[in-house]
Amino acid sequence: MSALKSSVRGGLRGRFIVRHAEPSNLPTPFDKLPINDVWKKYKKDPNEAIRNFLMEKFLHLVRFNAERIHARLPDEVDIEDLMSAGLFGLMDAIDSFDLDRKVKFETFSANRIRGAILDELRSMDWVPRLVRHRTAKFDQARQQIEMELGRPATDTEVSQRLGIQGEEFDKVKRDSSAVGTRSLNQRAFQSDGGRDVREIDVVKDDSQVNPLGDLQRRDLKELITKGLSRAERLIVILYYYEGMTMKEIGATLDLSESRVSQMHSSILARLKAQLQHRLKEIEED
Repeated sequence: MSALKSSVRGGLRGRFIVRHAEPSNLPTPFDKLPINDVWKKYKKDPNEAIRNFLMEKFLHLVRFNAERIHARLPDEVDIEDLMSAGLFGLMDAIDSFDLDRKVKFETFSANRIRGAILDELRSMDWVPRLVRHRTAKFDQARQQIEMELGRPATDTEVSQRLGIQGEEFDKVKRDSSAVGTRSLNQRAFQSDGGRDVREIDVVKDDSQVNPLGDLQRRDLKELITKGLSRAERLIVILYYYEGMTMKEIGATLDLSESRVSQMHSSILARLKAQLQHRLKEIEED
């Protein structure tokens, strides 16, 4: 049986998956037989011909279950991949089906097909199932508290709701904040022209410099430092452009922190007066 399963598994990959899991319209010797008779023949002699007939006969169950699962997944998940996984669930269901249990095959196979698809999705997830479970519990407790109290939940309230404290709670909270990944090919939004805009089309590149913004910042720097002494220019540049503190600037210029603060206040007062004067000129023009 294992040899037959390997043979059929390889044959199915070429026959179904490559053809996008579409059934064949070619007639077979089993088309005119009642389906129960076909099952009895297969259980008595599990050969590849009957196996392929049953696969094509119930192939619609794979598409039905794959479409239901795919409706709750992101757009970048290909439904054909889900159907490929579901085919192996269907194959396992055919091997395990027992007519004596008086259960319809459609009902029996649904769990096998869904299970195979979900197993494939779990294998694609880089976060362990235990972490996902902890994340769901933490988020559920937090949302319940926020709905009851009408405000964000605190760690103490979530800890009491979950019944865990100390290092165990810290671990659950840390697991609930697991970093996620996004595909650059994932759809960001749909444009007016009907074309899907992907994440890679709108992702921000912080390494790129806007020439216009760079030129404006340079002009502004020259404007506010124009007419200042060397020490005053250094205070403005080091404080606003380099992010240094008054104490650090004082150590650099060999001045006290209070003196630097005094000079900074004087610079701001002069700049304010200059801007007000220019604003009046603009209004008069």
